[in-house]
Amino acid sequence: MEPPLSPREAGQFVAERSQDVSVEEEGVKKVAEMLYGLKNSDKLTADGWKKENPLAPAPSSDQAVNWVFVVDTMNFSFWPDSDLQQCEVTYRGSTYTGYMTLCAAISRALDEGVPITDPEFFSHISLEKLRHVLRSDNDTPMPMMEERHQVLTEGGRVLMEHGGSFRSFMSRAGNDAQKMVQLITERIPSYRDQATYQGRRIAFLKRAQILVADYWGVMAARGEGDIANMDWLTMFADYRVPQALVHLGALRYSDKLMEALKRGEPMESGDRREVEIRGCSIWAVELIKQHLHRLVQERDKTSCPVTSAIIDFYLWPYAKQHHREMAHVPIHHTRCIYY
Repeated sequence: MEPPLSPREAGQFVAERSQDVSVEEEGVKKVAEMLYGLKNSDKLTADGWKKENPLAPAPSSDQAVNWVFVVDTMNFSFWPDSDLQQCEVTYRGSTYTGYMTLCAAISRALDEGVPITDPEFFSHISLEKLRHVLRSDNDTPMPMMEERHQVLTEGGRVLMEHGGSFRSFMSRAGNDAQKMVQLITERIPSYRDQATYQGRRIAFLKRAQILVADYWGVMAARGEGDIANMDWLTMFADYRVPQALVHLGALRYSDKLMEALKRGEPMESGDRREVEIRGCSIWAVELIKQHLHRLVQERDKTSCPVTSAIIDFYLWPYAKQHHREMAHVPIHHTRCIYY
């Protein structure tokens, strides 16, 4: 069987054939100019990881590495069925929604003495115990609890077969980002984020890539971030960054697609439109990166170290911070374990 296209290849393949989503050259240039203005800030470096992950344990602790694995393994499908019924978690005086409910709940459990980042514990955690760990402040639970339990225990069992920690597991790939993604997807089934588009198997690998990027962020914060091939990673194709790309003009949805999204029409994982949103998002960020690199080379006569993953690290919190301004751009609704 022919192997699936890599995320970057998949992005280009989809973008060149997409019917309802298009990458807009002027918008790409506009975003690249915006990022050029930030090139000397820590917003576009791995050093910004801790700032964007304030609920994570201190990067200097070994617990932080396993925390990343636990969170990224369950990092999917946080959008609420209704804006009036959102899962909320209060931790250390602040109340969180969306993805941050997961981060808050895991850190809350650690404070309560639950060894939720210990693979020996979470490989055998019961569904009832996980429900308690991820409990909401209100009557609206975190979505897909059974699926979260399945993928967490599965991932824990794999870690226990490979040294009993995420770091020992990752050491088998050497310090190479591409090999890390391949190792994760080969050994842990829930990370195999693939689809078929116009007869070709393609891989987006959102969670596998962000797991490697987050691992790199923790290790870089410890002064151990010398991981090769980080530029192999693409952006992490989810439902929030595409919204930002449309808002910024780098992506455009057809009128038909926009109407479907505004109606809140759900899309199955692998739906043509869902694949086009994700694939075109990857390719848009690739083109933004290429243009940014050209700007730095032409204006500053130097190379640019910004990768697609770093651009994603900037765009995701940007989308959260500007969600009111972007309310006119609906997210797509796909319930799945991949994002």
